[in-house]
Amino acid sequence: MLQTTPAPVADSATSGSPALTPVPANYLHSLSKDAPAGLVVFLVALPLCLGISLASGAPLLSGVITGIVGGVVVSWLSSSQLSVSGPAAGLTAIMLSAISTLGSFEAVLAATVVAGTIQLILGFLKAGIIGMYFPSSVIRGMLAAIGLILILKQIPHFFGADTDYFEDMDFLQFDGLNTFSAIVASSNAISWGSALIGLVSLVVLMIWESKPVRSITALRLVPGALIVVVLSILLNLLLSQVAPNLQVRPEHLVKLPSISSFADLTKELTFPDWSALMRGNTYVVAFTIAIVASIETLLSVEAVDKLDPHKRHTAQNRELKAQGVGNLISGLLGGLPLTAVIVRSSANINAGGQTKMSAFIHGLLLLGSLLFLASVLNLIPLSALAAVLLMVGFKLTKPALYHSQWRLGWGQFLPFIITVVAILFTDLLKGVAVGLAVGIFYILKANLESAYYLHTAPTHEPGVVHLKLSEHVSFLNKASIVTTFERLPAGSRIILDGTDSEVIDYDVLEAIESFRVTAAERNIELELRGIPRVEVLGH
Repeated sequence: MLQTTPAPVADSATSGSPALTPVPANYLHSLSKDAPAGLVVFLVALPLCLGISLASGAPLLSGVITGIVGGVVVSWLSSSQLSVSGPAAGLTAIMLSAISTLGSFEAVLAATVVAGTIQLILGFLKAGIIGMYFPSSVIRGMLAAIGLILILKQIPHFFGADTDYFEDMDFLQFDGLNTFSAIVASSNAISWGSALIGLVSLVVLMIWESKPVRSITALRLVPGALIVVVLSILLNLLLSQVAPNLQVRPEHLVKLPSISSFADLTKELTFPDWSALMRGNTYVVAFTIAIVASIETLLSVEAVDKLDPHKRHTAQNRELKAQGVGNLISGLLGGLPLTAVIVRSSANINAGGQTKMSAFIHGLLLLGSLLFLASVLNLIPLSALAAVLLMVGFKLTKPALYHSQWRLGWGQFLPFIITVVAILFTDLLKGVAVGLAVGIFYILKANLESAYYLHTAPTHEPGVVHLKLSEHVSFLNKASIVTTFERLPAGSRIILDGTDSEVIDYDVLEAIESFRVTAAERNIELELRGIPRVEVLGH
């Protein structure tokens, strides 16, 4: 009679049940894979942390601090084994607006601390359950769109023709260009040295991913991104000697603040302005940051779970708590708001990460680079890192994904492709919202066409139709129930049986009552069993 949807699994962090995500008995066992993956994520994350700081109108160091907190703290509080947290491009516009509204970055830090507190409260209220209701087609569309955006956005950096921040993920950029006009503009400003290093890096990565190379165990342990980074530095140093005019210009190299002592670090740090807590606007900004960061995090961990080769499940409520603690600490130390970030998480998975050790190692490397390796890391050409992201993007948006979604039918393909296009031409959250709207339409359409909640029970009385409701009838079933009533033949006798129903939503009861009132006009004899009467407005 009843085809039920599996109930959401309880959150291990709040229900006291066993952990949902398998945790290895010994993290050292997977260290041979996690350490190289952590290095790859670090190489991808470093320029992104710096670029998002610049895009947000914040001190350059703030993004690196956020990345450190995401790696060192959030990785252990989260139940996700593969997601990586840090500053997110989706919050750049909010940060720019917040700094303008509150008057200073220090005031926004206070709002970030409050936002972290709000996320903690949401976690304890088990608000993370919303993450269970994102359709798979929309999540896959989000991943494919991010892959396309990564490819399109890295082209100017790949050719050394872009000097703005590194992760400008929205269609409309702060420099007045959009995704496609930026590519056109870059064709007129190619830096041939950067282009050469980018092309060499991409070829090396493709060779490193080939079956002959992957079949050699020793080479498989070395991440291609590391080879590319070392090779790009050496190649650029060679160009400086043999062809100085081709040497990569300073604006196309990684830029990390030079800190040689603890005193230098404390001078660079920014701390919250607590007087901002006396203003109402601070709480509006905090609530905005908390909601947007939470939605982006839930989307990201849902996507990461789908990419995880071991198909482990992230406890959403625990994730909200982890992100809340992370934003509290980030705000206190002068960092940007953080979220789980799909770009870095995808790089982690593609590099062979197995456990949260890879995200933790990436955080330690960010910290170490800040203190000890700035001079070396500032030699890395951005075009080499762009090549790494081009490979990540391709893996996210492979043609096979589009083909498989097409084969699933229009109900899966349309929400998928509309999500891709919407994200590509707007931003992550707007695009997902459009995709969700289309996905919900198909869910409602399927509800209308499905009668799993209502079936005809056998009866030996001629001319009698016995309709039996299932255990739980929700408002989503209303349209189909009304359609069923409209199709009943005049002059028939109907038994509508709700004796086995534990819950019947008011919307459905109202529809049943309306049918009861009008049944006599259609010469339909209606008998209700176990269905309470409700008042219908207008009757």
